[in-house]
Amino acid sequence: MLAAERKQRIIDYVRQYSTASVNTLAKQFSVHEATIRRDLMEIEQEGLLKRTHGGVIVEQWTHDEPSFNERSSQNLDQKMRIGKLAASLVEDGDHIIIDSGTTTLHIAKNLVHRSNITVVTNDMNVAAELRDATRIKVILTGGELYPHSYMLNGMFTDHVLRSLHTSKVFIGTPALHPQHGLMHPEAQLVPAKQGMIRAAQEVIVVTDDTKIGKLSLHTVAPNSSIHTLITGREATEDQIKPFRDSGITVYTV
Repeated sequence: MLAAERKQRIIDYVRQYSTASVNTLAKQFSVHEATIRRDLMEIEQEGLLKRTHGGVIVEQWTHDEPSFNERSSQNLDQKMRIGKLAASLVEDGDHIIIDSGTTTLHIAKNLVHRSNITVVTNDMNVAAELRDATRIKVILTGGELYPHSYMLNGMFTDHVLRSLHTSKVFIGTPALHPQHGLMHPEAQLVPAKQGMIRAAQEVIVVTDDTKIGKLSLHTVAPNSSIHTLITGREATEDQIKPFRDSGITVYTV
């Protein structure tokens, strides 16, 4: 068995059983433990799995999100590239939803000179970015303000989203798993994202490569709900292949 094939089978095994020891994997694939350790080191460097003390390997979990200010400077160049490509998918006459987030903010930055577009958002940063774009109609969903992120969320947000029908939605996420789909650590933020997805004809997920392969507590939507994924060129083929195989159009920029 070639090393690349064995590493992919290790990933598949851990995704199926959630955890595995070096000894277990060595027996499973009939190789020396030193070979498995080398494989695991390379897989971890690619950000697909994480080793823990005692030689156990587990899938990476996202338990919470850093503050907006922390996230805004992380992987900034990649987020700027993603935002530019995402904005290019918006057509004149489109009614779109832009989800709250540091990656989605860069979509708005690339729309300011466009016209004949309606943007619905639950993000005050996105709305502020478009405040001088006189040829774009901006609709804020309303809702409870989250001061750490300038996001609007809650009952009022969900009510507005249930009344909408849009051509596209751009969704940000802290966790995107090849089997479990869009995931999020905070239960109270899930309904708004689900409402955005229901409201749109086309679902476009924008996320940097560090979120791909991550697990989190709550499922937002299965991968079957996603039409397009935009991520950075930093994403490996192993990371994006499961999404392409499931019929999702994947752009790496």
